[in-house]
Amino acid sequence: MKPEEILRIVDAIHRDKNIDKEIVFQAIEAALVTALTRQYGETSQVTVSIDRTDGTVSGTHDGQPLDTAELSGRIGAQTAKQVIIQKIREAERDSIHDEFEEQVGQMVSGVVARFEGATATVTLGGQEAILPRSEQIPGESYHPNERIRATIFEVRKVGSRVKIILSRIRPQLVQRLFEQEIPEIADGVIEIRAISREPGYRSKVAVISSDNRIDCVGACVGVRGNRIKNIVEELGGERIDIVRWNDDLQVLVPNALQPAEVDEVILCQMLGRGIVLVREDQLSLAIGRRGQNVRLASKLCGWDIEIMTREELDQQIERAIAGFSSIEGLDESVAERLVGEGFLSYDDLSVIEPEDLMEMGGLTAEAVDAIVEEAEKRASMAEAAAADERRKQRETDRIAKATADADAAEALVAGEEAAAEEAGVAEVTPESAPHVSPES
Repeated sequence: MKPEEILRIVDAIHRDKNIDKEIVFQAIEAALVTALTRQYGETSQVTVSIDRTDGTVSGTHDGQPLDTAELSGRIGAQTAKQVIIQKIREAERDSIHDEFEEQVGQMVSGVVARFEGATATVTLGGQEAILPRSEQIPGESYHPNERIRATIFEVRKVGSRVKIILSRIRPQLVQRLFEQEIPEIADGVIEIRAISREPGYRSKVAVISSDNRIDCVGACVGVRGNRIKNIVEELGGERIDIVRWNDDLQVLVPNALQPAEVDEVILCQMLGRGIVLVREDQLSLAIGRRGQNVRLASKLCGWDIEIMTREELDQQIERAIAGFSSIEGLDESVAERLVGEGFLSYDDLSVIEPEDLMEMGGLTAEAVDAIVEEAEKRASMAEAAAADERRKQRETDRIAKATADADAAEALVAGEEAAAEEAGVAEVTPESAPHVSPES
């Protein structure tokens, strides 16, 4: 292998495979070492180096210099070629892996090559990636040659290949679409502070503007909603709520729960929970369908949010004080302090930090342990009772449904009989049938 041939090989691989020249040089050196080791024996000490400027090869065998002719002519050429190919493939795999690893969380655009077994194979330039069913928006389907956008979720090496996994359900996709569609976000004037998402159904995006002259919510919506409409269409009709961010939770929580109107927010610092009071007519709107609105608001704010009316809170406070006071070692004054900190159930009390309870009630460690143990026991009993109540309710609903179905079926039969009678349909008996004589 002549020096100029080595340089030509390195340059060609560098250009064709986009692999750093140093990696190629190292691969060729490793290939030559492997080939010579097989020739001289596994116990021999062989070193090989290639001059990066002129391609000259030099090496040693057990400390003795090897001449250039021996390096280029006497080694197993086929063995060297196989090792070089293997090393180049590994270098190519590592190069592809590093390239896409840097793009994790970024949005890419690709073309669907095929859709088999609920998994879409997407071509990204010259590299294939997969969009598994678990990372697809519910209800979406894909067709060959269709262009889609997704974020790179994971990149990993699998043998000699690189496996690239895409996703369309992560919050990063919403963020990248906002950055693409809204210039103020791309320019850094408007910042996305938080995103909570239930793919295919609803997302909440909290934004803030560094320029008081720019309305962050209005800029994201666009004139006649054209900006947000493009994002919604890309996400298959997913509803997007744009929330005005505020570092003050007393302001952020009501913003996050829109369109519901909030009367008061009570922050329970020890539990990381916010109790939100609303009017009766706003209760279902604040909670949302199947709890979706409050669930997304909780994720957006980073706090547990519990929605209730003032009457419900008063009832819970009354029950909590009575229940806590009945635990041996807890007097009413401590129970009231616990309720004031947001502890409204035995389950809440069972997870309190022992040091906090000791300080709050002037209690010993042994007394606190006994109180927490009793709270855990009562919480388990309450959970079992609630589960039994739910089971009874399901049984009651099942019986009621069966009864309603039977009543409906009976009413249907009765209606059909009544309709038949009104139409004058009657059973014909031999006595009522007309007599016809043979002569006639």
